[in-house]
Amino acid sequence: MAQLLVRQLDQDLKDALQRRARAHGRSTEEEVREILRDAVRAERAAPVQLGSTIASRFRGEGIEQDFPELRGHPARAADLSEP
Repeated sequence: MAQLLVRQLDQDLKDALQRRARAHGRSTEEEVREILRDAVRAERAAPVQLGSTIASRFRGEGIEQDFPELRGHPARAADLSEP
């Protein structure tokens, strides 16, 4: 297994890592390994496509019309005044 040495770690960060490790019932070293694994896993995961996520959430809800795509149009503030 490879080793990694991290120098010049702030004391408050080290203390927080130790507290977190204790809370999870593991050593500080294992806690850091788990944090690094999670970070790399998240980076490798496919990016969330917001439009697809919203579409799948409302699929089958009875909306049958297409909405125009607004890509390329400038953003504008919503009009929240009462009619």
